[in-house]
Amino acid sequence: MTRSKRNLLIAALLVLAAALAFWLIARPSGDAPAGGRDAAKAPDPAAPRPALAVTVASPEPAELSVTLAANGNIAAWQEASIGSESSGLKLAEVRVNVGDVVKKGQVLAVFTGDTVRADVAQAQASLAEAEAQAADAAANAERARTLEKTGALSQQQINQYVTTAQTAQARVQAARAVVAAQQVRSRNTQVLAPDDGVISARGATVGSVVNAGTELFRLVRQGRLEWRAEVTSAELSRIAPGTPAVVTAASGEQVRGTVRTVAPTVDPQTRNALVYVDLPGALQKTGASAARPPEGASTPSGGGAGREAPSLGAIKAGMFARGDFELGKSNAQTVPQAAVVPRDGFNNVMVVQPDGRVQQTRVETGRRVGDRVEITSKLPADARIVVQGAGFLNDGDLVRVVDAPAPQGAPK
Repeated sequence: MTRSKRNLLIAALLVLAAALAFWLIARPSGDAPAGGRDAAKAPDPAAPRPALAVTVASPEPAELSVTLAANGNIAAWQEASIGSESSGLKLAEVRVNVGDVVKKGQVLAVFTGDTVRADVAQAQASLAEAEAQAADAAANAERARTLEKTGALSQQQINQYVTTAQTAQARVQAARAVVAAQQVRSRNTQVLAPDDGVISARGATVGSVVNAGTELFRLVRQGRLEWRAEVTSAELSRIAPGTPAVVTAASGEQVRGTVRTVAPTVDPQTRNALVYVDLPGALQKTGASAARPPEGASTPSGGGAGREAPSLGAIKAGMFARGDFELGKSNAQTVPQAAVVPRDGFNNVMVVQPDGRVQQTRVETGRRVGDRVEITSKLPADARIVVQGAGFLNDGDLVRVVDAPAPQGAPK
């Protein structure tokens, strides 16, 4: 071996020895031999893995309202039929329309009064004639009485004068009655509102000639509506006058009312009784609005019909509505609505066991308030009920419990 090759071999051995010494110095003193700590960190492929990360909540006590649900019709509290009291007169003006708010005594329609005024004048003239004849007959009877003692007139003639005076006085009374009747007929040329309320129907047409008793308008008295709820005879004893109720229309609009009375009888066919609930806020005024001009007249009179129109909203007479009677309050155990899982026709909750697995538990639900549901079945107060992710779990699944996310807008 030449000198140069021997030097290269020595140099290579020195480099290898230096590298080995550096590795021994740099190696951490706590390192375990191969297969030690690194092997301990490796997951065990046989260990079970959680099926889902979930949030949990415990049942919370709450005070909920005790209600009784019912169905029924919306109707007017009282509806007045306004008709004509005159016969054979032509309708000249119609001053209100359907939906107008009217006051008691307000003029709703006017008939032509020329014929009636002429009849009143004729009756007054007949009265004046009868009064003149009665005065003359009374004077003749008085003179006949003065001659009774003189014998100038027989008793029969005197009686005839007295009878004539009495007959003339009776004609005066009859003529006065005719005048009064014609004056009443003259007043009836104006159709007046019998009460405050809202016009619900109109049959009056300008120019038509109507007979006495013909209906011209229908009026919801005082603008009051009521809900006539049908309640079974078994539940009827739970309701009394003054019980509050909430009526919900088909559109979802709600109106609060109070039980006015309970029907004294039960329908023998359905075994239900009617409960009458006043709805004072069902007809609301929208405020002053421009009056509609009356048909057939340029200037209305008699109370400003149509100046305030009601907004009937979603509650109208004749509608079918559902509602709830508020019977009081009671304590209840509630869970979030998302924790209730309907399966196979039953409601269930997933209860997290100490080993991290869930147990599917069948429960009975009751009232709902907001996003919480009453659980009428018995649950431990400290039970951990799965909320988020409950619908994706099966009985016995292993879960990992995480904190519920903070609500949006909550301070961090």
